[in-house]
Amino acid sequence: MVTGLEILLVALVLVFVLGASTIVETVCPLIVNAIVGLLVLFAAQALLGLSVAVTPIALVIVALGGLPGAVLVILLSALEIAFVA
Repeated sequence: MVTGLEILLVALVLVFVLGASTIVETVCPLIVNAIVGLLVLFAAQALLGLSVAVTPIALVIVALGGLPGAVLVILLSALEIAFVA
């Protein structure tokens, strides 16, 4: 026989799983943007010889902005405004 406590626990687990799924769907594009942006930053360092400091602020800009964010960080570093290593 199914009790009220068992139904409550199943409902709580379902809410937890749906919440975790929503969080993963929200964070996944940021992780992909961060990886692509870091690859662009390291390619700029290796191919163009630029010296870009990878700081937490630069990572946030790259993660939120993706490729345009990486270009912005590279541009600011090349002009020696910010992120100069």
